Amino acid sequence: MPSEQPYKSILEHLNVAVVFVDSSLRLKYLNPAAEVLLAVSQAKVLGTSFLHYFREDGSPADTLRTAIVEENQFTKRRAQWQLHNGEQLTVDYTVTPLSNQDGVIIEIVALDRLLRISREEALISSQETVRNLVRSMAHEIKNPLGGIRGAAQLLERELPGNDLDEFTGIIIEEVDRLRNLVDRMLGPRQLPSFAQTNAHEVLERIASVIKAECGSGIRIRRDYDPSIPEFEADKEMLIQALLNIARNAMQALQEADLNEQSIITLRTRIQRQFTIGQQHHPLVCRIDIEDNGPGIPQDMLTNIFYPMITGRPEGTGLGLAISQHLIQQHQGLVECESQPGQTTFSIYIPLEQHHAA
Repeated sequence: MPSEQPYKSILEHLNVAVVFVDSSLRLKYLNPAAEVLLAVSQAKVLGTSFLHYFREDGSPADTLRTAIVEENQFTKRRAQWQLHNGEQLTVDYTVTPLSNQDGVIIEIVALDRLLRISREEALISSQETVRNLVRSMAHEIKNPLGGIRGAAQLLERELPGNDLDEFTGIIIEEVDRLRNLVDRMLGPRQLPSFAQTNAHEVLERIASVIKAECGSGIRIRRDYDPSIPEFEADKEMLIQALLNIARNAMQALQEADLNEQSIITLRTRIQRQFTIGQQHHPLVCRIDIEDNGPGIPQDMLTNIFYPMITGRPEGTGLGLAISQHLIQQHQGLVECESQPGQTTFSIYIPLEQHHAA
């Protein structure tokens, strides 16, 4: 690899991972971005085979050797790499042979973060669209409901005797039920009341409620990062948002009737240099609520945060939509990953709130 200091300094300040390998595919240079992406240290891996540190379907070794021999540049899009530490990555990479060097330069761009940001932006946008639609529908529904209820009350007073009171009572009760359902779809209307909040106090409140509701049938496991500082949040809103998610996990475990012990894990971690939507945050508190239940069907997973989407016959499908809305009021986001035996809801909340936004 050319070692001129100006060029080396430029390479070391790039966000794109740059790797140089010789004709035997041995590592000759990695910039810091490549060290982070491949989870290796340049000092320890120089001279070893580049192929030791990732696995890709097909024959990447043959492709790289052909590029070296034929001096043929190529780019591969959305390649799936499994790193030596087990991490899965989606990457674009470009291989460029060097005519005056015995090897190739490989530029690697990790797409997982970009794909996640794009997915989050689409999720936030679509949820805002749905929320506006629900608000409009609620306004159109509640007006006639008020008229129906008032007419039923007048009719109840005008009817002779009490024989038909049962029917007018049913009308009033059903109107009230529909109105309450619409109010729940709209979610909380008050603005957050921000104050210094401890994430672990909130989670301990969640744990105590779940324990009181399910007894000893479900074990609560805690995995806390004690270094997480207090941050500004509406404590009651956070409790409601997390409790909705934890109750879903509890109900899934109760319905699954597992042979092994049912476990809900409450986990906290710090995420650095994290992007939510279009806003970059230096520090984010990540709260995971994880269960070892049967998982969420894949065809439902992408829609679970929309109102009225539920996999339970008696569910309303409003709990997760409300949780997402409450967390978004903290400029945060809720994501879910699920497979049989492990469902994880991850709540991301910036440690620095920008209330003016």
